[in-house]
Amino acid sequence: MLIETHAHLDYPDFAPDFDDVLRRATDAGVTRIITIGTSVESSRRAVELAEKYPNVFAVIGVHPTYVEESGEDVITPLRELAQNPRVVAIGETGLDYHSLPSVELAKERKATQVFLKVLQTSTEEQLEAEIHDGAYKSKQASLFEQQLDLAGELGLNVVIHQRDAWTDTLEIMRPYTGKVRGVFHCFGGSLEQAQEVLDLDHLVSFTGIVTFKNGVSVRDVAAGVPLWKFMVETDCPYLAPVPFRGKRCEPAHTRLVAESIAAARGISLDEIAEATTETAEKFFRFNR
Repeated sequence: MLIETHAHLDYPDFAPDFDDVLRRATDAGVTRIITIGTSVESSRRAVELAEKYPNVFAVIGVHPTYVEESGEDVITPLRELAQNPRVVAIGETGLDYHSLPSVELAKERKATQVFLKVLQTSTEEQLEAEIHDGAYKSKQASLFEQQLDLAGELGLNVVIHQRDAWTDTLEIMRPYTGKVRGVFHCFGGSLEQAQEVLDLDHLVSFTGIVTFKNGVSVRDVAAGVPLWKFMVETDCPYLAPVPFRGKRCEPAHTRLVAESIAAARGISLDEIAEATTETAEKFFRFNR
C-alpha cells in the first residue's frame, strides 16, 4: 500500500525490537522500506539488512556532515556496494551548511565569553572560521559531485539532503539535468522552491513535519504540489509525527504522514498511497 522511502534502520535505535518494527510497518500497510546509508559503514549495514529482509531495500551514500571523517576515497567502496541488486539509489548526499565552523565558533563564544575580547583577536578568529567554512563547503561539494557522478555512471537516482544550502545545491545539480534525478528528502521549503525542484525533473518527499502544529507551511506545500511529484517518508528514528512526537519514529508512521497529506489535499489515503507508490517505483530501481 505504502512505501517508506527514507528510514535509517541500521541505527542502534532499532536494534532492541527490529522484528517488531518491521511487523508494525506491515500492519500499517507499509509494504516496502528503503533504508538509507549515511556513511560507507552505514551503507554496508543497509545492504546487509536489505539482503536479510525481503521488504527492505538499500540506498548507499555518504551524508555531507560526515565529510570530515569519510576518508579520501568513498566512491570505490560505494561502487562495489552498488553492484548488489538490493541497492536502489545513491544517497543520502547533498549539502548541509547548518553547523559551519563559524557557527560553532559563535556558539562557543556565546557560551564561554564573560568579558569582551580584544577586537583584533575576535576578527582574526572570525577570519579563520570563515576560511574553515570555505574549506568545509568545498569538501561537501566535491563529495556531492562524486556521488552524482557515480549515480550517473550506474544509472541510479539520488536521495538529496539539503539544509541551509539551497542555492548551492541546485547549482551543483543543474549540470546533471537529464542524467540523474533526485528526490529532495524531508522537504521543508516553499511552494516556489518545490517548483524549482520539479522544473529540473526532480521530486520532493515529506516527513512527519506535515503533522506538526507548526508544520502548516510544509503541509500547504504538500497539498499544493502535483500528486505524482512527491513521495512519503519518516526519516526515522527522527521526526516522529503527531501523536508520537518526541518519541522514536519508525516506518509504520509513514501511514500517518500519508493520512495528513490526504486530509490536507481533501482526497483519500488510497489515492495518496497509489500515487506515491507508483512514483517511488519509478524513481527507485527495485527491479535491477
